[in-house]
Amino acid sequence: MQQARLIGLDVFRGWAIICMIFFHLTYDLNYFHFIHVNLHTHIFWRNFRYFIVTIFLLSVGISLTMVHRPKIQWHKMFKRTLLLGSFSLLITMATSIVFPKSWVYFGILHFILFASWMGLLFLPYPRLALGIAITILIGSAMGWFHMHGLFIVLQQPLHLPPTYTEDVVRPFPWFAVVLIGIFIASYNFHITLLQNRLFSASHKLNHLLAFLGKHALWVYLIHLPLFFGLFMLYRSLF
Repeated sequence: MQQARLIGLDVFRGWAIICMIFFHLTYDLNYFHFIHVNLHTHIFWRNFRYFIVTIFLLSVGISLTMVHRPKIQWHKMFKRTLLLGSFSLLITMATSIVFPKSWVYFGILHFILFASWMGLLFLPYPRLALGIAITILIGSAMGWFHMHGLFIVLQQPLHLPPTYTEDVVRPFPWFAVVLIGIFIASYNFHITLLQNRLFSASHKLNHLLAFLGKHALWVYLIHLPLFFGLFMLYRSLF
């Protein structure tokens, strides 16, 4: 059962990878002016991005619970921290060169690292996690929770982009999604989801999706510069 659940989670994450690749492909096509779409204001593209981030962060909460139950595996946390921390720094450095006015200072990898450590505090208290998640969602919708004050304090000393960054995943409301994932996995509700035929290993397509989901970090890191570099090369040649 454990093996089936892991495969199902990889397939679940693999769907997010496919959607993410499509989103970033559209971003690059738009950036190099092959198409003209507004990914930030158009309702479809905004909600499509929210959908992708939601799947990833639900997966973070679920996998965090599966890995660290019944006790925290500190060696895995330190390895995860080293990996995510290094790649987060790499993305920050790379985007500061390519996008000096809109570089990424707290993107998806930065947030996952932050949420992984914060999520550990809630593993013994899944009901509290759900309650705080609901509070965050309601408070964010009402405009009660935001990070504007912290941004104002940090913007000048850290030279953060004043108006726009290429990617930002704010703790409010997105940490709520991780907390919901923790709640779901703590009560094994994820088993019902991952046993669905949609995520079954018997489907040939799901073998590819499971591979992508299992290596999600590497797919994320490789496809970004690959796509961008190919479009830059094409534009310079033609």
